[in-house]
Order: sequence, then structure tokens, then C-alpha cells
Amino acid sequence: MSESAPGTAAQKILEVSHLGVEFWVEGKFYPAAIDMNYVVNRGEVLAIVGESGSGKSTSSMALLGLLPENARVTGSIKLQDRELRGADPAELRSLRGNEIAVIFQEPMTALNPVYTVGFQITEALRSHDRTLSPNDAKERAIELLRMVEMPRAEEAFHKYPHQLSGGQRQRAMIAQSISCDPLLLIADEPTTALDVTVQAEILDLLRNLHKRLDSAIILITHDMGVVADLADRIMVMKDGVVVESGTVEQIFTEPTHPYTQALLSAVPHLGIHNAVESSSPAQVDERPAGADTSHGGAQPVLHFEDVSIEYPKRGRIPAFRAAENIDLAVYPGEIMGLVGESGSGKTTLGRAAVGLLPIAEGKLTAVGVDISDASAKDLFSIRRRTGIVFQDPSSSLNPRMPIGQSIGEPLFLAGEAKGKALDRRVETLLDQVELPTSYRNRFPHELSGGQKQRVGIARALALAPDLLVADEPTSALDVSVQARFLELLQELQQELKFACLFISHDLAVVDILSHRISVMHFGKIVEQGTKEQILRNPQDDYTKRLIAAVPVPDPAEQRQRREARAALLAEQKSA
Repeated sequence: MSESAPGTAAQKILEVSHLGVEFWVEGKFYPAAIDMNYVVNRGEVLAIVGESGSGKSTSSMALLGLLPENARVTGSIKLQDRELRGADPAELRSLRGNEIAVIFQEPMTALNPVYTVGFQITEALRSHDRTLSPNDAKERAIELLRMVEMPRAEEAFHKYPHQLSGGQRQRAMIAQSISCDPLLLIADEPTTALDVTVQAEILDLLRNLHKRLDSAIILITHDMGVVADLADRIMVMKDGVVVESGTVEQIFTEPTHPYTQALLSAVPHLGIHNAVESSSPAQVDERPAGADTSHGGAQPVLHFEDVSIEYPKRGRIPAFRAAENIDLAVYPGEIMGLVGESGSGKTTLGRAAVGLLPIAEGKLTAVGVDISDASAKDLFSIRRRTGIVFQDPSSSLNPRMPIGQSIGEPLFLAGEAKGKALDRRVETLLDQVELPTSYRNRFPHELSGGQKQRVGIARALALAPDLLVADEPTSALDVSVQARFLELLQELQQELKFACLFISHDLAVVDILSHRISVMHFGKIVEQGTKEQILRNPQDDYTKRLIAAVPVPDPAEQRQRREARAALLAEQKSA
């Protein structure tokens, strides 16, 4: 796509001049976006990047008048020379969806759970075209679902959001967003927390729709791999200010602002270890786990032997076997990466490892104890030697408890410390995860996502466990926060020597952390080995597809990877 001259009126879709956004809080205005100036042309993808709180989403929601009542917007917002700031609410309602549409970050909360996907798409169509009959709207909605490559579009039309997978819900939201052929599409973190293969499909879909409809796109993201894959121009924001802008090639190859340079250096790149390399555990050899459980005489801290895990029948919902014939071992001082798509069974294994799920078949040993058929009393003692870091710290921390109390609770319940001794232990744990001890009296909502994740680690490590299960702990973190989080986890693991089962769909993160990797697909482990064997010389077709789908923060390399992925998919399809 060629970059059009910003001054070409026929191609100019959006012109933002001196845009400012402030919020009135407790008697004072706090700026969220300051003096922003940019133009978006037809057929162009502008990526707005930066960390959480930089003003990316806030400034974009200001375009549509979707900010709360305590917000004040200044400057000029022109859509094809029509001023939108201060426009009548009725005029803005007519623009939303019709000329400017939004793909929100989380489709499960953006879609109405009590209406079918088809109803919500037809509602958008008929609200902007009163002459459209219900039957014509239905046909158009199914056509849109096919356009976004929704599997079995006619069936999906009648489904509710909870009946679709994450990738399918995102497709349904995209179908709704493009239903009225908008001039401008705002995609707010459209691939956050999606699996790499689903993410690659969504990016391909956006690229194809963008070319087909010749619409302009504002892409809001902190994922620089996604930016390299899709964007034409980049605008970098920090603390509400645009610190740098340019073409995608300029920003990636010759960034001038220190913040942009730091942002790019923090991005994990598959095959390039840009974090501190973990030292290999003394007892881990180069053979796949399960092939030899001796590992020089060391016994595994966690051992699945031909394990199957089943969710029982509930009402009309039949029993579901989530994992089958699992053979996996994690040894002292080792980080085992467990990768695969959503629904592959990764989290099921992690929860079973700490006794949160029973197993249906096989033998499961954790911290030297067979927990295949353990009682609640047995599990209580085992959990003193295991810890788990959940994917979403906001939902795993008690919102009514100060974080010091959350961290100290395992120590108190285990009878290891109380009173001043407990206070000292909590302060030590806060120091270990690099949080100020003054934070102990703060509540979870007063912390950022990265800080809450550190609290989760401190709580999990409170009893100095022999085994730590980390379930997607970095999926929603900014790249710089993620980079420091990974360094911290490595430092703690090297200091405390715990075994770790690290569950993730981000192969670049797994490449940084793990000594060995297991790949799951549809409830089975399809491949195991060292990270060099799995990531540099994969044998299974599914592993190859998984690796090929990983976006890298380099536009030229990403184009080559996209072409190679298309060729691989065509080859596997024809085989």
C-alpha cells in the first residue's frame, strides 16, 4: 500500500488537530492525551502504540464521543472535513458503525450475552438502513460472517457469544463492525490474549478486508509483532504525548526517541534471546521428558504418567475428556514450557498439578507424593509445597484484602508466621518481587496489571514451594512490564531453585524462559524436547504451524514469515 500525501483531500479520511483529553477527578483535571496531531488516509493502517495508560484508547474513543461525562475534549476532529468535536449526539450516533466502527479489545464483554450473534449484526444493519427487511438483513449478516471466514456461518448466526470460541467471537465482532462498510475502522487491541494461530488468522482477515474495502484502520496495540505485520505508519505514545511517528520501516529500523528504542528492545523475538538466559539445571539432559525419568538420578518434582483428565457430565452437557495419555516430567530447578492453543488442555494440566482437578486415569506425582486419588487432607499438605500464578491477577486476588494480607495469608494459614514475624516475611516477599513495602496496605484496584502480577508471584512463593505453576502470567502485560516480569521470574527461580511449569501461548516468551518444551494439541502432547529441538527443528506438523504463526517485530522478516506460513499451510492442506 502506497502512502498518500496527507494533504490529498480526496484520500484524507480523518484529520486530528491539537487533540487533548482531560478527566475531572476530585476537583482537578488530569490529562490523558495532549496536543495530538495526525492524519489517516484511505487504504492506510495507522498503528498507535505505547504502554497501558499512554492514552492510545482514550484518544481514539474521543473520536466517537465515547468518553465518560467527566472527560473534556479539546482541539479538532474532522472526518472528511466534518467537525466531530461538539457534534450533536444524534449525529454521532448516526456516524457510529456507519462511518466509523470499532473492534473492541474483549468481544465477550462488548457483545451482548443475551442476544445471538446474528441478531446483533442484523440490529446494526437495520439501525442504519430502515428500509432493510429482516430476511435481507439476515442474508447480509450470514454473508458478512462468511466474509470473516466464520466456520459454519449459518449455524453461527443463531449462536450466543458464549457458544463461540475467542477467535470466533472476534470474527463476529469484526463482521458487525464492517457491516455498514465504514470509512474508518478502529481496532483496539484486536488480538490481545488470542493464540498465535488464531491471531495470525485475525490479522490475515483484517488485511484482506482492508484491501477489499479500501477502508482506513487505526490499530491500537502494544504488540509490536502485530504492528510489523499490519501497519503502514506508526505513532508512538507515552504519558498522553506522541513522542515519535513515521513509516513502519522508519520506526522499526531507525527509532530516534529513547522510549521507542526501549519499547522495541523489550519485545521478545523468537530465536533471539533478549532477556537474561536461564542457566540450565544441573540434572536436565537433552532428551525429551518421559523418555528417561532418571535425569542423572534426580526425581521429578512433577510427573504425569499416562494421565487422562475428564470433566464429568453436567445435566445435558456430556462428559468431556480434556487431556489424554499425558506423559510429562518437570525436574528440580527446571522450567518446563507448556504451549498450545486455547482448548488444548494446558490450563487443565496446570490445575491438576496442584490438586485443583482430579484425574480420571494414570498416575500423577507432585512434590514426591502420589496425588492420583489424594484426600482433601493430603492435598492440603501438598499445597504447602506448591504454588500457582493465575493468568488474571485481578480476579485471583481478593478485592477486599490489602495486598500485604493476601501475600501473608498462606503463611498464616500454614502456621508458619504471625504477628511481627508475618509482617517481616511479607516485606521480604515484596522486596523479592521489587514492590515497595509501603504497597502492603494498598488494595488490588490501586495497582497496575504488572504490579498485581508481582503480588501473585509473591503470594505463590510465600511458602517457598518446590513446584510453581505459572498459567499465562504475561498474556495481557505491556512489553516492557513483561520483560521485567520475565527477568524477575528468572532471578527468583535461580535463587530459590523451584521447578516451574510455565503455561503460555507466546512462544517468544517460552523461548526466553524454558529449558524444555512440551506442545499440546487437542488434549494430547504431540511433541517434547529441549527448546532448541522444538523451536528450531520441530518435527510435528502442528508445532510447525504454531511456530510459523508467531509474529516478529521486524516488517521485512514478518513479510517473509507470512509468505512461508501460507506456503506451509497450503502444503499441509494438500498432503
